[in-house]
Amino acid sequence: MPPLVEIVAAGALWGSLLLVAHTYVLFPLLLARLARGRRQNQEVYPPSSPELPRVDVLLAVYNEEQVIEEKIRSTFATTYPLDKLTFYIGSDNSQDQTNALIAKLIAEYPGLQFRPFRQRTGKPGVMEALSAEATAPVLVLTDANVFFTPDTLYHLVKHFRNPHIGQVGGHILNLDHRRDGISGQEKAYLERENQIKYQEGVVWGAMIGAFGGCFAVRRTCYHPAPASFIVDDFFISMAVLQEGYQAINELAAVCHEDVSDKLPEEFRRKARISTGNFQNLVTFRRLLWPPWRGVSFAYWSHKVLRWLTPLLLLVMLLANMVLVARGAGWFYQLLLLGQLGAPLLLLLDGALHRVGVHARLLRFITHFYSMNAALLLGLWRFLTGVKTTVWEPTQRFQHKR
Repeated sequence: MPPLVEIVAAGALWGSLLLVAHTYVLFPLLLARLARGRRQNQEVYPPSSPELPRVDVLLAVYNEEQVIEEKIRSTFATTYPLDKLTFYIGSDNSQDQTNALIAKLIAEYPGLQFRPFRQRTGKPGVMEALSAEATAPVLVLTDANVFFTPDTLYHLVKHFRNPHIGQVGGHILNLDHRRDGISGQEKAYLERENQIKYQEGVVWGAMIGAFGGCFAVRRTCYHPAPASFIVDDFFISMAVLQEGYQAINELAAVCHEDVSDKLPEEFRRKARISTGNFQNLVTFRRLLWPPWRGVSFAYWSHKVLRWLTPLLLLVMLLANMVLVARGAGWFYQLLLLGQLGAPLLLLLDGALHRVGVHARLLRFITHFYSMNAALLLGLWRFLTGVKTTVWEPTQRFQHKR
């Protein structure tokens, strides 16, 4: 019988591998199987129904002069009744031309309400102030670089005819990408996440976290994130589920986002989001149990195990090093070689990138390891204490509009 240390090391290695495989491969396959043949909520408002509720759109901005005018115009270029639409914008002490551009458009759009903040407040603080001013039964939260199509608002709001639905997520798309950056990988990530969120809503009525760039929430179950929280949209999403309401993703509520093409920018953004994720994990720990409940199973499978993947990868590496050191066979030796060699592919990808060669597979490997490193950094920042909730916009503007 193998020594106890080898049994423990092998269990840690294969157990960690199974958990990583579950969150990235097995859960999406199982979810697709469970969702097959099921239909989205059918209790909706017709497009021209006089019962369509009033809607307040909320947006916090900081130095968004490159996109703010297009954002405002795309929001009001809607099939939704304009007499039922108000757009609240809070500027978090922007130092560029954002405030001037918004002020110029107020005369053109009577439904536009603007609140400039004179000192940095942080997104949660701005959103809390805007939500306190808003009075509509449905709130739509969005980002400056996410542009609505004419039917986006209707498809978000139509589901609130069903009293059990508390949140509806939008279908964010990135229509283009470059071969020389990571926008192709971000586009693939968005497409996969949209489908998973849709299927979670169909199977359990439990979409685990709407994309913060575009989602609608019923006002009666809207809870603004605490001022100390970084990821306010995930807090709002989980609060909806914790109150017993359903959350779904509507694929017809299409909007467009220009994702970042720069790895350092995405790393910075993902590390920040990671810190906020662990804040929310502690706050909504009650939703993790019992793990076989629909909401809990989806939460563990879709989010929590993914957030823990960098730790699981480290456990796999350490466990395999122990096994090899104690004389494990060729399989574990070969596996260890792969574990140590895979991160070196990032250096190869970087070297090829500098000479104009862009290998899609290598770029996906770079994206995977970089984003897991960002998760690890976010965990460290969470454990050492969140210093600030103010933010800088990601440099996404890779395409001329």
